[in-house]
Amino acid sequence: MPERAPPMNLRALTDPSVYLSLTAAVLAFGIDRAHKSLQVSANCISLLAAACVDYLESFTPFAMTGWAGGEVVRVTPFFDYVLVWNTGISYGLLDGLPVWTLGLVMLVAVIALAIWWLRADTALLRLGLGLCIGGALSNGVDRLIYGAVADFFHFHWGTLSFYIFNIADVAITAGVVLLLLDMLGVGRPRQVPPPPA
Repeated sequence: MPERAPPMNLRALTDPSVYLSLTAAVLAFGIDRAHKSLQVSANCISLLAAACVDYLESFTPFAMTGWAGGEVVRVTPFFDYVLVWNTGISYGLLDGLPVWTLGLVMLVAVIALAIWWLRADTALLRLGLGLCIGGALSNGVDRLIYGAVADFFHFHWGTLSFYIFNIADVAITAGVVLLLLDMLGVGRPRQVPPPPA
């Protein structure tokens, strides 16, 4: 039977990585929420409904605030600042599911990440999970108040569109990179084999 990691104990609260990872989660959530509250029109707020999602036409906006969807500001030949509503999950997957279903999936994922965070035993793992939780919570708030996730940063090359994402997605991606590094043993003390007897 595999050995289970013990739950977090009170002595772990003295570990600075706990506070660093909580700070990362709060920053990922807070910066993304601040960006969206400045950028997205208050008219788009509609509990579990997609009040602004049906904007299909793209146009250059007159102002950089109060967007509802479809706005495009060309920054470079390969990067646009836009507002696109993602009604699915990453890369628009599961696009046809109701908002409440995706919200429930997201809630289960955040709870699972939080349990993993409580059992984490390394700073890198805790930090990565904190970034993932903060980003996922912010995207979850989008689903709750907008009915979809607001994405802003669009990289493309000619007619090839790569990815449209937001600040929460950046936090989630950085968190996953840290989880992979932890999985590879980065930041863990090297175990020296005992000398031969």
